[in-house]
Amino acid sequence: MKTSLLALAVLLSAALVDPAHATTPSGGPLAVVNPGFEQETTGWTFTRGTGVATNRPHGGTRLVYLDDGADKSVSQDVTAPSAGRYSISAWISTGGPGGSFSAQVDGSTVRTIALPTGSTYARFTLSDVELSAGQVLRIVFRSGDGTGWVNADDVMVSPGSSARPAVTSSDPSVTAMFDWAADKARSWVHQAGVTGPLNVDERQPAGTGEAPYAGTYWAGYAHRSGYYSRDFAHQLAGAHILGLAEENKTMLRSFAATATAEHTFYPVWALNFDAVTNLSIDYRSPTNFVREVPATFELVEKADQAFRWTGDRSYVEDPVLWDYYRHAVGEFVTLHDDAAPNGVAEGTGRGIFAGAASYNEDGEPLVEAGDGIGAQYQALLAASRLASARGETGLSGDYAAKAKALRKYFNEIWSVKAGSGQVVRAYTTDGRPLTGWGKENSWFMPMKGIIEPGRRNDDYLDFIDRQAEGPQRPANIEAYTYLPDTFFRHNRNDTAWKWMRYVYDQRNAAHVSGRQGLNGDYPEVSFTLVSQTVEGLMGIQPDASRHTVATQSRLPSDIGWLAVRGVPVGEGTISVRHDGHTSSTFTNDTGGTQVWEARFTGRHRWLSIDGVRVPGATRMIDGAACTVALVPVAQGRSSTVSIG
Repeated sequence: MKTSLLALAVLLSAALVDPAHATTPSGGPLAVVNPGFEQETTGWTFTRGTGVATNRPHGGTRLVYLDDGADKSVSQDVTAPSAGRYSISAWISTGGPGGSFSAQVDGSTVRTIALPTGSTYARFTLSDVELSAGQVLRIVFRSGDGTGWVNADDVMVSPGSSARPAVTSSDPSVTAMFDWAADKARSWVHQAGVTGPLNVDERQPAGTGEAPYAGTYWAGYAHRSGYYSRDFAHQLAGAHILGLAEENKTMLRSFAATATAEHTFYPVWALNFDAVTNLSIDYRSPTNFVREVPATFELVEKADQAFRWTGDRSYVEDPVLWDYYRHAVGEFVTLHDDAAPNGVAEGTGRGIFAGAASYNEDGEPLVEAGDGIGAQYQALLAASRLASARGETGLSGDYAAKAKALRKYFNEIWSVKAGSGQVVRAYTTDGRPLTGWGKENSWFMPMKGIIEPGRRNDDYLDFIDRQAEGPQRPANIEAYTYLPDTFFRHNRNDTAWKWMRYVYDQRNAAHVSGRQGLNGDYPEVSFTLVSQTVEGLMGIQPDASRHTVATQSRLPSDIGWLAVRGVPVGEGTISVRHDGHTSSTFTNDTGGTQVWEARFTGRHRWLSIDGVRVPGATRMIDGAACTVALVPVAQGRSSTVSIG
């Protein structure tokens, strides 16, 4: 249907209901008995040459072993309580080829993995196992001949999600990357109601007891039984895209509930998968627990992001969440701004258990840091939008004004070292400004958009790119997962894509933490590659409560076209295709009418909307000029906008 420019400006305001999300089937979770072999042989069937050992477990104190030999197996039968789709994962190491990890349904093999040689534990997943109520799932480990012994541990069943986004492209590598990342990320999700251990870590591998888990997902080290605020914040968008909206809300609310006056409005650093119990390795007492300034603010920013993806009004109406936002940008700043009062939240410089100013834990005694002030700026913008959604226009204006003032202060005073063109990225407890390379407290500043656009910001992005490849580059793969976000924000598409490929290409390398295993088995890697494909390469930015979705091609020079279908927004899904930077197609798969804001980098006099030539409108977005068109797209319809 052809539309006039006046019609293109129509905005819809109806709130939407809960989006598609991962669920545990109504009959309860699909529970594996003794998944970590801590109860020795209970629940499992063993053939000759197999058993339970204690010599080299992945987690806990025991593992299952299979000597080499094709006739050796360990298996368990589980009856499905109701219909569902599942992923079955296990940590496995082998002495040689020939072994396998399989899922059978009613006696027929439906998924199998031929295990490679690898003495380091790696996490293998059997994806998309479909079960009807009453069907019998058999999980089977087999060894190989010769040197093909197998060790296995920590079996986990994850629920399938109703969101099934898919990517196609002229470049098969981006499709392979997304498919790997989506499957891997789904395998980290816990079924609500499954009983699991609490407080598992490298010091107490058996944990301190058990509890029913909430619907959550792994965000942090895979050898600990909890999720971390920093990792969760970075994984939230990818989790939503994979249908984990309810898990996101559960986890965000669990952190918000811990930001009490007793904790001086810091959220705790990590929670067990029951979404209630503080992870003991990071929490000793109300005055002695790990806490880092940027996380407090990032959770506010991510709540706003979740609201824009889902339209779920509990993000603005739930009193626990709303109090968290208010305290984070209010009392939290006041309480932690005494060493150098300037409206910027401070750390103590005395380590992470006393409150750190930065995510960079290299040991500098910092009182203020670039990642902290950048995250505070975005939290104020988010709080302004959330207050506006509540109808509190005065408060929204106050937060917006504070954000504007903070950015001005940053660019004119905080980040300026007198007599030097260098960017200040932190201050020490004795007031010294630090420049140079600060890892997180360097790249967070442009990533959060607090540096004014222009030559200074451009030069600093060049500096970050050089340093990330240089001798002081990060050792841990999860640090690199922020670089695509940093460069996509500033339309440096080739550089962002370079870092996405780097993270993906390092997935089979050993993680810097020996207990973690491989880089690809750090959960943040897979979740962020999902979001960086959809939000980064595709430039999809929804505002579900207003029924609007913006898109902007950020394809690098070596990808001709890229399409993603089935992305959950509000109560429905959308699909988008970009052909280079000149043409985009938007499909409203399900849900009510969406207003599509088609964005194209640069200034263009004319756009074509479904073959009708119209004048282009220019908007400045993060300091860059974009030509935009607003196109209402009804359910089940598609529209194409192109330059010229």
